[in-house]
Amino acid sequence: MKWMKGTFLLLAANILIMVTLSLTVPLLINIVLPMFGIDLRGSVDLSSLVWALVFGFGGAFISLAFSKQMARAMLDCRQITQPRSQAEHVIYGSVQEIAQRLQITMPEVWVYESPDPNAFATGPSKNNSMVAVSTGLLSNLHEQEVRAVLAHEMGHVYNGDMFATTVLAGLMNTFVYYIAMWVRRFFGERDQAMLGFGLSIVLQIIVSVLASVLISWFSRQREFGADAFSAKVYGKDSMISALRAIDRWVSRSQVEYSSQDALATMKISGNSSGFMHLFATHPPIEARIDALERL
Repeated sequence: MKWMKGTFLLLAANILIMVTLSLTVPLLINIVLPMFGIDLRGSVDLSSLVWALVFGFGGAFISLAFSKQMARAMLDCRQITQPRSQAEHVIYGSVQEIAQRLQITMPEVWVYESPDPNAFATGPSKNNSMVAVSTGLLSNLHEQEVRAVLAHEMGHVYNGDMFATTVLAGLMNTFVYYIAMWVRRFFGERDQAMLGFGLSIVLQIIVSVLASVLISWFSRQREFGADAFSAKVYGKDSMISALRAIDRWVSRSQVEYSSQDALATMKISGNSSGFMHLFATHPPIEARIDALERL
């Protein structure tokens, strides 16, 4: 029943956002902006804006509502409900301890098969979430380093990073859809429908790329916040040690994390270089260590 409640609250929030914008946008266009000499009356199609909001926020919030199910479907994972080994006791106990400190519902705890030392958290809310760690994390990091990584993921849960990222993605999607529909309508009224269609596709691609840069920047900032949360829970030395252990494995294995990884923004580690740094979901590990050392 909890997932149904979470889904209902997300959909309700989505509807409230659309209703609020549908009420405030006409007020802004017809009254507020003309007071400052800006006249957009007749140039903004409110029905297109509403549909853009539906598509933009709808898809983003539906993805968030079912993020736990989608993550489990993409991975070979198993849930820990009754710890049976020392490693499972460390994972389960750490998440349970932090959840109790924060007075939130304990997230589901999962382990997934992957050689790279990584972990992620997802879910529609801090009281309806999951934390997952890779088998590579357990085999390459010491116990206190694993605890630090789990605290990092719990920082994402407590800070509501998944929800915030979803709202930003929904807003960016809305801009993309609205611009495309506006261009098609503008040229369609001038009997240049094919030109409008082609131009809208080009603009969608350009705006989507720019939106990805902004979303990636936000993702990098939230990594610093989650690192700082881990430092508060277990001390910055543990988190620094964990990051260095992950960095050693990446350097030794010469792994290039794919920007197409559907779970990339959730995980603790990722890398990129050159121009692609703009699309990186994670800051360089050196920058994260420097930030922790300055705490």
